[in-house]
Amino acid sequence: MADVLGRWRLERLPSPSRLGAVLVPAASILLALVAGGLIVALAGQNPLAVYGAMLAGALGSRNGLAETLVKTTPLLLTGLGVAVAFRMRLWNIGGEGQFYLGAIVATWIALFGLPDAGGWALVPAMIAAGLLGGALWGLIPGALRAYLGANETIVTLMLNYVAILLADWLVHGPWKDPQAFGFPGTPRFSSAAALPALAPTRVHLGLLFGVTAAAVLWVLFRRTRWGYEIGVMGESDRAARYAGMPTRRTILLVMALSGALCGLAGMSEVAGIGQQLQRNLSPGYGYTAIIVAWVGRLHPGGIVVVAFVLAALLVGGDQIQMSMGLPAAIAPMLQGIVLFFLLGGELLTRYRLVRHPAPSDAAATGAGT
Repeated sequence: MADVLGRWRLERLPSPSRLGAVLVPAASILLALVAGGLIVALAGQNPLAVYGAMLAGALGSRNGLAETLVKTTPLLLTGLGVAVAFRMRLWNIGGEGQFYLGAIVATWIALFGLPDAGGWALVPAMIAAGLLGGALWGLIPGALRAYLGANETIVTLMLNYVAILLADWLVHGPWKDPQAFGFPGTPRFSSAAALPALAPTRVHLGLLFGVTAAAVLWVLFRRTRWGYEIGVMGESDRAARYAGMPTRRTILLVMALSGALCGLAGMSEVAGIGQQLQRNLSPGYGYTAIIVAWVGRLHPGGIVVVAFVLAALLVGGDQIQMSMGLPAAIAPMLQGIVLFFLLGGELLTRYRLVRHPAPSDAAATGAGT
């Protein structure tokens, strides 16, 4: 039996099939929904009814669609942010921390830096601060990787905790609102610090930031020399060095850009939704961004679509919690199942199963000739 099993090998395809690149992800998502439906059925609910309630809650009304777009905004920006680093095989797991740093620095501008400025000056200053805060938080692991060879995965992950705990300390301590009746949070921003929103919904300018960033990154990756160099360095650092590409500088710039987009997400969330820095500002957007980037295949257009779909899952999960009594954890569970099946399906698009003759078969063939 071991000899029979040993005849089969996974071999990488020289180039993935275009048809397979479309059909395999679609089949993976379908299988993920089936697997999720089985779990829902084990919980005593009709899977079709649950999926229908989620779809109706997320897309079946103007308010539901608006809330889905609200959730899309941070997922889109953070997904684009980590995708920039991933294209160079820099494993930025620190989107959550960069998100918080962007929110923290933007809050400082709103409350202490330019508290009396008009919206024409205050909002651009907060945008710049959010970008800068995230970029600096991304540069720390970038510099450690470029000059000391430190593992950016570990460094970015640890910096998440530093940023989250810093935000907790601020909202419980020096920035705490004295009129909040003990609830952790800063004083509310002035109306001039709020991002413009599409009334009467909560859809704000941050969504436009995300769509614009996706378009800019598409041009950057497809139409510029720097984008080409990022791809080459991601495929082979040795080949990039041999070609004379500035790897250290590119690592710094890529990690800064990656962090800046995540910081912009934090600024958009704090200025577009709550108008104050609060505890647990993010429910894990920076971590979900990893799913968004990978499922979107690191393509800006794909990330836009995946961010919207996962946002719909989150909003739909809240809906079934209220209407059917199911835990809202159903939504993140489905996200994990979808990612699991898509990563498994990735093998089918990039590899093939090939049968090699066993040594005894090869010897017999040689003897026959």
